[in-house]
Order: sequence, then structure tokens, then C-alpha cells
Amino acid sequence: MRPVETFELVLALLVGVVALHWAARRLKLPPSTALLVGGGALAFIPGLSPVALDPELALVLFLPPLLMDGAYFTAFGRFRRHLPGILSLAIGAIVFTTLAVGVVAHWLVPSLPWAACFALGAIVSPPDAVSARAVLQNVKLPRRLSALVEGESLLNDATGLVLFRFAVAATLSGTFSAGAAVASFALLALGGVVVGLAVAAAWLFVVKRLKDQTLIIMANTLMCWVAYIAGERAHVSGVIATVVAGLMLGWYQHIVFSAPVRLRGSAFWQTMVFILEAIVFILIGSSLRGVLDRVGGFEAVTATMTIPILGVILTIVAARFAWIFTSDGLLSALRAMGFARARPLGVRQATILSWTGMRGVVTLAVALSLPAAMPGRDLMLVTAFAVIFATVVVQGASLGWLIRWVAPEDKDPPAKMTMAETEAAIASARNAAVEANAYDENGTLIHPQLLKQSHKRLEAIQRYAADAETFMENVRPHFDVILTSIAAGRAELIRVHRAGQIEDEVLQELERDLDVEELGIILQRGE
Repeated sequence: MRPVETFELVLALLVGVVALHWAARRLKLPPSTALLVGGGALAFIPGLSPVALDPELALVLFLPPLLMDGAYFTAFGRFRRHLPGILSLAIGAIVFTTLAVGVVAHWLVPSLPWAACFALGAIVSPPDAVSARAVLQNVKLPRRLSALVEGESLLNDATGLVLFRFAVAATLSGTFSAGAAVASFALLALGGVVVGLAVAAAWLFVVKRLKDQTLIIMANTLMCWVAYIAGERAHVSGVIATVVAGLMLGWYQHIVFSAPVRLRGSAFWQTMVFILEAIVFILIGSSLRGVLDRVGGFEAVTATMTIPILGVILTIVAARFAWIFTSDGLLSALRAMGFARARPLGVRQATILSWTGMRGVVTLAVALSLPAAMPGRDLMLVTAFAVIFATVVVQGASLGWLIRWVAPEDKDPPAKMTMAETEAAIASARNAAVEANAYDENGTLIHPQLLKQSHKRLEAIQRYAADAETFMENVRPHFDVILTSIAAGRAELIRVHRAGQIEDEVLQELERDLDVEELGIILQRGE
């Protein structure tokens, strides 16, 4: 494919993203489901060149920014509080699923070597950060469940990749050492943490010395790829390095970013992540044609692979249910024995957590990277694709319905302060600062209007904190009038510009002021 054709294909994919997102909203489906199915349909359009997804490029291009995005917006306090549960899922559940799939695969395909069966298990075992984020952004989960699912999706790729490498090496060499595998995983994980912290420290050093907003945003954007590539070049986990760097970025951005950098950077980052996330699912779907061509078409799949594929899909679902419910039963037993810190999820939350095992780009990229000499390579490739489709389309599309039906309760203790109380504390601090600077050194009031406005604002927010719901009902018509006045001002600004009475620079400056004011009102309304 010529470079111009590649560029045209990328543009066509972006047009497809817009169309499929629109269709998903109209059909009330998760966008990931629509994009995956739409990409699969695009693969069979006559005359369209087949899409070949390079596994190494897919991992290094898509995985770092999407991992960074998940880590950046992770609630660090809840992540740290629920770290044992996250590690149970990211390590324990992945190892258990790998073993379960390996046993079932060998039972269904006895000719496949044990190591190859476990390689297949490692390919399909880790739920994907991209898939989890794409599905969960359209549903509301209890805080503990959200922390477990998001935290698991950030860390489990590292476990799956290590298991995969050892299983492939064992298949091709005929030797395997469990002790070496455990030691290697520990080294990769700890090394990834060290690299991630080093990259975060370097980023903090650089950003504090940059004065240009655009350069700061660029440094933030590059950080994910720097962390991932540095980790891989150091022969440690690039996944963990990226996650650690992202957690540090999320923690320190409140201190080192100015308001313009935070607002502009967030807008740019969210758009970039949206595009990458959408293209991932379309490319996965579009890869279906190439996968089928490799194995001889639908006929070859249905004739020889149907039963093993169904067996693997059912196994990964059942294994996740078994691990989560067994772990929760153990927590219940410990709590009954007097261990107060053991907090079981309960049947409702455990059911939802068991159903959130969507697979995605990592599973496909790892399957595509299988050596040509790998026994059962075609079966593994088709199974990986089938697992992605089954989990994203079936589990992803039904997750919202399951949450509404099960109605899981949020059992996490509430924070010490509500949002309204926090706003009142902020207003009190701001008012104290105004009072301290409203008088000159002789005690003469020099900012009477500012002091009056500050007192009025503090009183309003204190009334809001006392009864937020009633206050918002009463003040919403006030916001509506302000929005109407802003719209009138914008119409007048455009009129005088179209009449040639002001320059374009004046239009842009005043329009920005109106936009900022309107955005502030919209945020206060909670829209």
C-alpha cells in the first residue's frame, strides 16, 4: 500500500469512527461493540485492501497512551486501598485462567503440546485496559468495583505477557522452570516500577522548568511512550513503567500545572485518546479478514476449530467467576473469624466483577506475534479473535443491563467531606485571603467591592453546603438567565463583526471570554 493510500485509509477509519459512534448512540450500544462489529464488516467490503495489524507497532503505538490515560485518572487513594484485591485479579486470576485454559485446550486438542496450550491461556487470560475503559465509561459502578476493574486492567497485561513469553519459550525449547518464571516476573515488575519512577522524576524536573504551555503539554503527551519504551529497552515491564509514570503524573499535575495547561492539555489528551481507542477497535475488527485468510476461511474454522474455540471462551468466563467467588468466599470466612479488614464484595458486586473480563488489543497483538513454528498457531490466532469478539460484544453490550438488574450497592464508606462541604471550605479559604489583602498597611479598606463580593459568595456557598439539592433547584433559573444573556452577547458580537465594525482579533478575544464564562456556568449547573 502506497503512503498516500495509507493516509486515505486512516482518514476513512476516522470517518468510520464518527459514523459508528453515532450509530452506537442511536442503538444504545457501547461504542466499542459498534466499532468492533463495524470494523469486522469493513474487512469484507469488495475492493478494500486488507488491514494488517503489526503486533509490535500496535503495542507500542496504542497501549502506552491508553494505559497512561487509565493511570492518570485513577483514584490513587482507592487504588492503594484496594491494591491487594487488584493484585489478586491482576496476578492470581490471570495465572488461574491461564492454567484452566491450558488444561481445557489440551483436553479438547490432545495433539497440542502442554506448553502451547498454556501459551494459548496466556494470550486470552488478561482483560484489556482499552476494552475495560471503553465499556465502563458508559456505566456507573460502585467505587470499589470501579477501582478493582480499572486497577486490574492496568496491571494484568504485565502478567499475561510474562506467562506468554515463558510458555512460547517452553514450547520451542522443551524446557520450563517455574522458579525462573517467578523470579523473572518479580524482576520485570520491580524494574518496571523503578523505570516508571525515574521517568516521572525526569518529567517533573523538565516540566517545572518549561514556561511554554504547548511544550508542557507536549512533554506530558510524550511521557507515556518514553516510559514504555524505556521499560522495554531496559528489559523490564514497559506496562508497569507506564502505569507508575501515569500514577505519578496524575498525583503531581495538581501542583505543577497551571489552569491553562490543565484545561488545554485535558482537551487535547481526551481527543487523542478517543481517536486511538476508537481506531484500536476498528483495526481489531478489520483484522478478521487477514486472520481467516491465514487459516483457510470460515469453512476451515467451522470444520476443525469450533469446539476448541467455544471451550476456551466458556473456560475464561467460568474461570473468572470461579476465582472471584472463591476469593470472596474466603474473605467472608475471614470476616466471620474476626478479621475486620476482610471485606467481601457480596454476591451482587462479585457477579458484576466476574462479568467485566473484556479482552482487546493486547490479546490480538500477542497472538499475531506468535512464531511461525509455534504448534497450533492458527488455532491460537482464531481463538484470540473469537475471545475478543465474544467478550466485547456479548459481555460489553450486556454489562449495563446486568448492572441495572443486579443493582450492586456501593459499600465503600463515604468520604469525610462531601463535595458541597469541600466547596464551602474552599470558599472560606478564598474569603480569608481576600480579607487579608482588602486593607492597606494602615488598616484602610482599599477593596470594598471585592470584599463585599467575597462575603456574598461565601454566604451563598454555605447555604449550598447546608442543603445542596434545594439550593440548586432555586439557583438553576438564575443560571438559565445568565446563559441567555451570554447567548445574546455572543449574537451581538457576531453581528458587529459581520458588519465590519470590529477586527477578527477583537472577535476572537471577546468570544473566548464569553466561552470561559459559559463553561463556568455549565460546570456549576452540573452538566
